[in-house]
Amino acid sequence: MATYLMDTTRNRIGELMGKSGGRYFLRPPGGGREWECLPENTRLLTPEEQLSAGVRVANRYSQERCR
Repeated sequence: MATYLMDTTRNRIGELMGKSGGRYFLRPPGGGREWECLPENTRLLTPEEQLSAGVRVANRYSQERCR
């Protein structure tokens, strides 16, 4: 199960891909370019944000299967 966080400096939801050197590495739900952020600039998602992230992943998966 993926862990999603809100990057509060960018106001973006990201999937936690890893941790290194005191930083988190996040990427958009369903794929995309990773970015770095400090752990203190993240928070857990609200239930609504979690649902939104899940829908984005499902939509991306569905689009890739239709190609």
